[in-house]
Amino acid sequence: MARLLIIDDEKSICQLLEISFRKKGHLVETVSNSQAAKKKIESQVYDLIISDIRMPGLTGIELLQYAHETHIPAAFILITAVPTMSTAIEALNLGAYRYVVKTDTLVEELSLTVDRALEELALREENLRLRRELLRIFAAQNIVGRSRPIESILEMVRTVAPTTSTVLITGESGTGKELVARAIHEASLRREKPFVSINCGAFPETLLESELFGYIKGAFTGADGNRKGIIESANGGTLFLDEIGETSPGMQVKLLRVLQERYVRPLGGSMDVPVDVRLIASTNRDLKKMVASGQFREDFYYRVSVIPIHVPPLRERSDDVEPLARHFLHKFALQMGKPISDFDPDALNSIRRWSWPGNVRELENAVEHAVAVSDGREGIVRLAHLPESVTGIAPTGPQEVQIPTEGVDFEGRVSLVEKQYLQAALQAAGGVRRRAAELLKMSYRSFRHYAKKYEI
Repeated sequence: MARLLIIDDEKSICQLLEISFRKKGHLVETVSNSQAAKKKIESQVYDLIISDIRMPGLTGIELLQYAHETHIPAAFILITAVPTMSTAIEALNLGAYRYVVKTDTLVEELSLTVDRALEELALREENLRLRRELLRIFAAQNIVGRSRPIESILEMVRTVAPTTSTVLITGESGTGKELVARAIHEASLRREKPFVSINCGAFPETLLESELFGYIKGAFTGADGNRKGIIESANGGTLFLDEIGETSPGMQVKLLRVLQERYVRPLGGSMDVPVDVRLIASTNRDLKKMVASGQFREDFYYRVSVIPIHVPPLRERSDDVEPLARHFLHKFALQMGKPISDFDPDALNSIRRWSWPGNVRELENAVEHAVAVSDGREGIVRLAHLPESVTGIAPTGPQEVQIPTEGVDFEGRVSLVEKQYLQAALQAAGGVRRRAAELLKMSYRSFRHYAKKYEI
């Protein structure tokens, strides 16, 4: 099923084509003049536009040129009763998909042309999907572990994947919540359709809304064309809302409406677009406490947490640390072309002892660092190759402070240390500021103050 717009000043042609394409299951709209057509394509998103060339006001060629200049994504098919070679060449040069002459077989010719156009559009989408598929397969293979919690999570994935129920994945930052979401999608009946993800904490509310719902040209400053939202892009597949606890109550209302009504309306648009998506959400926050404090809507919470899955932090599944470390070692050794195949005992002991506050993401970064700084000639990662935070090599008592004769910039030194701690905490927290503040045992407000001070 496709969304078609038919433009022709002969209403009988519009009616004939509308009946024909509706019978084939397409959503069809018709207009009888170019000005009305211009308003339509400015306010709605179409897959394909069929336009007459000779019309009062703008010609079909001028309308095509306008669509080309304003980045209207629909494919264009131009029809005419008075064909000329120059017009045909101009139409094709401007990006028209086909140029069809009005004859007694117009309906049949257009039907075949539309079918071919939609097949080519579907092929482009398939190529994009195959690229995403490679990424999803890679991600699914990265759920590495032998602990009981990981086995339980994978069993839950196999159980809930064939359903359409909404899933809420909880856990600290860096535990691999998105990999679990991807695994659910891969094991579901929607695996041939898109898996689309967005981090809700990475955008201010207004930008998040335009990313999710899309927009129509002119909806806001900078909206110079029509754009599908992420929700509509996930149609038929899975929508993964990462860090859903960062959404505002207003955004929660809009998302709840999508889940209940299965429609989205682009910003600036006047028509609801039907969508069929399975929602998987994740958060590193306690949503129950947020509901109790009024920060998270209760109705939305129950809608997104039909099936809860908790991913424990790495410190609570120590059996997974070594398999993960070896997995990352082989991955980065291959990527960097280094013949490294193992850790020496001291390095492996340090990896086992460290608490990994940044979870799997921190472990991955640490192993990548080790492989990068190793020359690879020995074929192993040594203790000295690991980051200092992992090795635990640090002064055991107070260090003697030496003041040079020329003095020392005390505030500058202190500021440098503060900035380094902020940056290290952010890296360990995977860029999530609230988690970084927790690692530094300070309030989120204090963290924001220092981050602003040091322009982090």
